[in-house]
Amino acid sequence: MRVAITSHGCRLNHFEGDAMGRLAAEAGHELVDLAADPEVVVVNTCTITHDADADARQAIRRIARRWPGARIVATGCYANGDPAALEALPGVAAVVGNREKGRWLEHIEQAQPGVVDVAVGDLSRRVRLARLRPAIERRRSRALLKIQDGCNYRCAFCIVPQVRGRSTSVEPERLVLQLRELVDAGAPEVVLTGVHLGTYGWDLRPRGGLLGLLRRLHAEVPAARLRLGSLDPHELDDPLLDHLAAEPRICRHLHLPVQSGDAEVLRRMRRVHRVHEIERQVPRAVAAIPGVAIGTDIIVGFPGEDERAFANTYGLVEALPIAYAHVFSYSIRAGTEAAAMADQVEPGVKAARSERLRGLSRRKWAAFARAAIGTRAPAVVHRSRDRRSGDLVALTDNYLRVRVPGEDALFGRPVEVEVQGVDDDGRAFGAVVAS
Repeated sequence: MRVAITSHGCRLNHFEGDAMGRLAAEAGHELVDLAADPEVVVVNTCTITHDADADARQAIRRIARRWPGARIVATGCYANGDPAALEALPGVAAVVGNREKGRWLEHIEQAQPGVVDVAVGDLSRRVRLARLRPAIERRRSRALLKIQDGCNYRCAFCIVPQVRGRSTSVEPERLVLQLRELVDAGAPEVVLTGVHLGTYGWDLRPRGGLLGLLRRLHAEVPAARLRLGSLDPHELDDPLLDHLAAEPRICRHLHLPVQSGDAEVLRRMRRVHRVHEIERQVPRAVAAIPGVAIGTDIIVGFPGEDERAFANTYGLVEALPIAYAHVFSYSIRAGTEAAAMADQVEPGVKAARSERLRGLSRRKWAAFARAAIGTRAPAVVHRSRDRRSGDLVALTDNYLRVRVPGEDALFGRPVEVEVQGVDDDGRAFGAVVAS
């Protein structure tokens, strides 16, 4: 079969889409682009918002119109959230839940004409994760490695625990083998990904933790360069921070989703961390790891957020040495606690507050880039050029995208770059000084 795979949403979903492609290739099928008349198309969906659901439905309808003979496998978080909605779409031959992704080929092969094979398991059962192995994806400059899935928290705005289940960890022995495979294949950097990295190992026996995993991975695969995905602020405890500060093989980049800088909004969100933990750990991280980029996520306009609460959030981001903020306007997500809350914020107010915070983030990012002028950093060259300048783009270990002159032979290669300046748009430029 000619198989095309398209993934929506987060890094975890992209890891799983790539791994599903690896399963197909190892079974003797041909992986092709969507434009190459595929016989089977896997649409790996996201359901974090209603817009994500709409994007998935639109993508499936578009594929069915363009390739009416193709059989479509709808999988991902939307498949767990509303399998009936996907089953009803044109061209869909199978609906496969997240936990069933490792057996997706069986489901498309056994699907009968005119009958949609629906395989969406019960997420309340504790099961081992599907044995999805990382793909050596040549289109990516950095490799992805899934270390856990699911979440034990119940944030009021989030649907993810309902479509991913409770936190479940990949055994460290398997991760060592998978990481070694990626490094031996030439991956210059590996991003550890999951839904909730900070709960890694809680379900294992004996119980483990993220810090222990990091130590073991580098003890057994010493050549690996690792980058962490998101961590909740309270999970950046002192022992983990001390390890990150002392370990040069872990990228100087921390993403800590704050969501709000107001204590009452955090309580309504059912977030576990507190404002004082953010105020303590972010400066400590910047002091301990010179040049570290600390990013965050902020939800603007959560129910009950008034001007005072927004001012607290804005003031926190402004005062702390945060390099950037991903700003999201709150949107009602059916099935979550927040959807039924009173005091919903008017769309225009959310939009205005979001733009103010995005402006602050742009200024902070430009300042962070300017502070890096004259420094050198390890980096990985992207596999595509900057559209405006035609230069290569190198992503440094501390998350700066630096435009550098160079040949295509550097695509996907580890290099050292020097940051030489920042343009009026806050974009860094420089030169490769070692490769």
